[in-house]
Amino acid sequence: MSKTTQVLATDFIADPVSSAGDFFVLLKPRVMSLVIFTAFIGAYLAPGHLHPYIFFVSILCIAVGAGASGAFNMWYDRDIDAIMKRTQNRPIPKGRVMPEDAVILATLLAVGSVTILGLATNLLAAGLLAFTIFFYVVIYTMFLKRRTPQNIVIGGAAGAFPPMIGWAAVSGEISLEPIILFSIIFFWTPPHFWALALYRSQEYADARVPMMPVVAGIDETKTQILIYSFVLVAVTFLPYAFEMSGFVYMLTASSLGSIFLYLAWKIKHNGDYGDAKRLFWFSILYLFLLYLSLLVDRIVS
Repeated sequence: MSKTTQVLATDFIADPVSSAGDFFVLLKPRVMSLVIFTAFIGAYLAPGHLHPYIFFVSILCIAVGAGASGAFNMWYDRDIDAIMKRTQNRPIPKGRVMPEDAVILATLLAVGSVTILGLATNLLAAGLLAFTIFFYVVIYTMFLKRRTPQNIVIGGAAGAFPPMIGWAAVSGEISLEPIILFSIIFFWTPPHFWALALYRSQEYADARVPMMPVVAGIDETKTQILIYSFVLVAVTFLPYAFEMSGFVYMLTASSLGSIFLYLAWKIKHNGDYGDAKRLFWFSILYLFLLYLSLLVDRIVS
């Protein structure tokens, strides 16, 4: 699907009044907060040791890299952001930030975060961060998002990399454990975003974004949410199976997984948009508590 050709008012505003807050919004701070948390967990669980200052700098670089990705995304998607109610108030569609200013900021943050992470830790971590930014901006935002309903499935890998980068920053290597951490977020992403897409399906249709409900229909989306939810819950047992965690994590994963499956099952069987909203918001809490339990389990064990 070709990029929407709608002309934006922001393309003609010569001198918008931009605040620091407007530029901060470009970084998608809510997404960044989840990146910070999962990267921290990955780094904390990794074998090895970093000086506390270097540890902080590493997590900050990963967060800034995620912010750069968000700014690139808002720059490229400014046409569809102007159409969708959920994104109409973002700084670029509203004319508070010029597109060229956004892409300059994103470029500086991307180059700076990768460079500093490489100097502070190792080239593996820096390379993974660079690849994550590239994957999110080019593979997902510019290619997948407007062309296939599998955009979230494949593109979700970008959001799953932070714990792996954190692990690599501390240990200097990639092993089975960070791949498991990656897999949890990877399989969490489709039911999380498809739940959102269910109650925002008309907006995606108006913006010509081929999300699953728009292309395959509501019923198929509900089925896919349930299937991926079962896969997700099964994957969350891997940390216990491979002795990355103990009883605290297993109890948390089992309890949260049961709730997740119940909500997904309810959506599949005559669920309404309210059920989709509940799964979407619970899924955020779910991932946070699941990763938190890995930390708690390590501390108490």
